[in-house]
Amino acid sequence: MSVQRPRLAFVSPSFLFPNDTGGRIRTTNVLRGLRNGAFEVTLISPASAQQQGEWSRQLQEVCDAFISWQQRPHRPRWQRALDLLDRLPVNVAADRTASGLRAVRRVLARQHFDVVVFDFVHAAVLRPERIDGATVCFTHNVEAEIFARHAAQARNPVMRWIWRSQHAKMQRYEGESLRRFTSVVAVSERDAQQLRSQCALPSVSTIPTGVDLDFFGYAPGPPVDKRHPPTVVFTGSMDWDANVDGVRHFLLETWPLIQAERPEAQFIIVGRKPPAALVEQARALRGVRCTGFVDDVRLYVQAAHAFVIPLRVGGGTRIKAFEAMAMGCPVVSTSIGIEGLDVSPDRHFLLRDDAAGQARAVLELFANEALRSELSRRARECVESRFGHRVAAQAFERICLQALQSHGSGHSADTGTMAATQAA
Repeated sequence: MSVQRPRLAFVSPSFLFPNDTGGRIRTTNVLRGLRNGAFEVTLISPASAQQQGEWSRQLQEVCDAFISWQQRPHRPRWQRALDLLDRLPVNVAADRTASGLRAVRRVLARQHFDVVVFDFVHAAVLRPERIDGATVCFTHNVEAEIFARHAAQARNPVMRWIWRSQHAKMQRYEGESLRRFTSVVAVSERDAQQLRSQCALPSVSTIPTGVDLDFFGYAPGPPVDKRHPPTVVFTGSMDWDANVDGVRHFLLETWPLIQAERPEAQFIIVGRKPPAALVEQARALRGVRCTGFVDDVRLYVQAAHAFVIPLRVGGGTRIKAFEAMAMGCPVVSTSIGIEGLDVSPDRHFLLRDDAAGQARAVLELFANEALRSELSRRARECVESRFGHRVAAQAFERICLQALQSHGSGHSADTGTMAATQAA
């Protein structure tokens, strides 16, 4: 006799495909791991009919049912700038759409869900006042911290004031929103500690950052020779301010030092929607190229001799670091670029915060094949043993089951499924 599984609704503020941002990759990996597990999963997100048709197979891999709402039409920059005047932070105001509010309210009113998950804290702006079930917020970052870091880096006084204003709004919104959830999930213990103290939360659970080890398979890197010029690669969404800031700083401060010693070197910037100003900056420099969106980042990473994460602002954890490590490309990162990931400098990656140090590390990787090989081997072993995406999904499932138990829903499958999951 089959036991009906508890039902889980997963509210995402954006359509998950293509997987071209770290947040979408992380969420998709978690959902793929939840599929056919303890819960019957319904995914709720914006999507057009075309998107649903184009990505139907991928949707079937991550959920038992998919319910969509109509996406807000693209707004011109001047109109989006008006969100700065809103009481809410800009990224939260952007997700507060009438169609999204109606859809989430309608679905949760018509169907009973034992657990409702909101993906990213700004998705909580779509939350109905009352939910008859346990609630979980999946935080990918400490959002207020990102705004604070932007303010600290801003040289323009007007931009500094804007970032500080956004930080204050997000700090208030983040605390008010997260205190309403049964459980809060963070992607690192560092983030969990920040949220506990800043938002006055009694407890925050954590899941490891997981990478799909089957998709991001290991391959020995190429030699440095005439057929394979020394190559550095960066991957990431180039419409995210933190990535733009880090890459721009790398181009201005680090790349000239590398080029001075290795004029044949190449720097490939892989990621969707690079701003026009950055594309022009890249074109003016020898050996630099912006690809824009690509179908498969693996081709670029596996052809490189160094993978750089030159971030100066940001939050959460960078999945890109583990993807590069899984593929065997040696990583050079700033402290913020590797933040929250339980890996060791000089064993699994090279930690360099200043431009001169980053340049020296990249040049050393170009020149030393043994160092490249040793770093890549140890990094892959580390990721393989501790950070597969199935491990992260299992941890997330346990948290949702514990939230259900804490909420006291009394679902007949709770105790048995919990025990089975914990035994696994």
